[in-house]
Amino acid sequence: MGIELEQRVRDLLDCYGSSDASAAELLCDRHPAEGVAFTIVEPDLSSTDLTYGELRERSARCAAALAELGVEPGDRVATLMAKSADLVVALLGIWRRGAVHVPLFTAFAAPAIAFRLQAADVSVVIADPDQAPKLEPGPDMPANPSWQLIVAGAAAPAGALRMEHLLDTHSAHHPYAHPVAVGGAGLLVQLFTSGTTGTPKGVPIPLRALASFHAYQEFGLDVRPDDVFWNAADPGWAYGLYYAILGPLATGIRSILLHAGFSASLTWQVLETFGVTNFAAAPTVYRALRAENSPPPVSCRLRRASSAGEPLTPEVVAWSAEHLGVAVRDHYGQTEHGMVICNAWHRDLDTETPAGSMGRALPGWSCAVLAEDADILAPTGHVGRVAIDTEHSPLLWFPGYLDAPERTAQRYTVDGRWYLTGDAGAQDADGFFHFSARDDDVIIMAGYRIGPFEVESVLVLHEQVAEAAVVGMPDQLRGQVLEAFVVLRDGVAGGPGLESELQSLVKRKFAAHAYPRKVHFVSSLPKTPSGKVQRFVLRQGGVR
Repeated sequence: MGIELEQRVRDLLDCYGSSDASAAELLCDRHPAEGVAFTIVEPDLSSTDLTYGELRERSARCAAALAELGVEPGDRVATLMAKSADLVVALLGIWRRGAVHVPLFTAFAAPAIAFRLQAADVSVVIADPDQAPKLEPGPDMPANPSWQLIVAGAAAPAGALRMEHLLDTHSAHHPYAHPVAVGGAGLLVQLFTSGTTGTPKGVPIPLRALASFHAYQEFGLDVRPDDVFWNAADPGWAYGLYYAILGPLATGIRSILLHAGFSASLTWQVLETFGVTNFAAAPTVYRALRAENSPPPVSCRLRRASSAGEPLTPEVVAWSAEHLGVAVRDHYGQTEHGMVICNAWHRDLDTETPAGSMGRALPGWSCAVLAEDADILAPTGHVGRVAIDTEHSPLLWFPGYLDAPERTAQRYTVDGRWYLTGDAGAQDADGFFHFSARDDDVIIMAGYRIGPFEVESVLVLHEQVAEAAVVGMPDQLRGQVLEAFVVLRDGVAGGPGLESELQSLVKRKFAAHAYPRKVHFVSSLPKTPSGKVQRFVLRQGGVR
């Protein structure tokens, strides 16, 4: 890491880690009032600019209203809202009050919502009108909830506690509208992991984590003041909250917020209509764009394209270079840390990206691959455990899971030196990391360790395959054998012939021993709301 980048990391840590740090000041008030924070885009492509001045006034009214409802600094306030101006106002109102935000994904059903509300001891929930019914008493919701409900939007039902009314009846100069300084160690967000391998874990995010989020905007994404930046991820989950909301607000650079659900055609239209130059999204978005039959009517103007959430497959990278004008780059991180390893775009970090690489450690982070059976560095090129060096990662902010010391301890080596990500990978001689699999997704067949991603990357090369997931299934002779679950493109039917083609393709393109013994043709793959494939569901036979 160069001297200038090292100094930049120190400056960010000083800014966001100070004892008198205020989220409202750092994310809103310090920026020019006339500056545009977000351009809110509607499904019909109409748009509205939301300035920092507007955000300051409206969030101050929101903070005063929350205080009048009894919300104190440190209390938990949840949002069950789509991407909108109301969401940003609510978030800044929560943080201005010194409260802790609990994000709820709008695709959650009532049981998932209830678990998070009760686990976080939420005092107020702010919900969109179409989400509010999920909070009504029933089998999964308590009859006498401990939280108060505020309904946002003009369509709020009669009799509801309406966000619009609360803002109208509270002054931005109310004593409780003054921003509360919680300091760098104070909590900003309480987020829950997706829970694909067990009960969701509470991740407390301190205000000083903004130093890491800000750094990624600069180092990883290379967002510049003249960019039209769009992170399409949903803020109900880590990548969207960290880098579609918090990162842009921290840097003060205008960002696009699409007030609509995902569709490939609408994504193309937004990219073209608003002249997006810097785009970030999950791999599923890029795959959907690739599968869209009609390409954009004019060439995209993208300067940067980035992906996070799951590894990129080679055909998506090749497609993006041709159709987006820039090869999308893979970035790696976790809910517990944000982004730590990237094929970074910053001019001082930009370099030729090796095929299949997830990048190098970003400035402020130090990562390595540990041996599988000992807490020592694995030899170059050998698959092991991807880990973060806690002693040499100044941007590390994870304080441990809430009320779960045993689960926190499982994440560290005995001496506390290394944080174990739970992912398997290798590091080459040039320091680039290469993802293999989640530890519990690695397939061991007849003594061979096989990362499903490598086989999946081959399967999706077939022109009739839209998506693929590979898992290990029990086998009496080999311990495990590979089975593939394949989603075909529209109009294509699966059968023994296509199964043989795919098996032969893997033998040809990857390894003769690593072909899937069975190929299941399915209509869709089970995924978390953030788009990650739930391989444990496939192993349990939940999809056929």
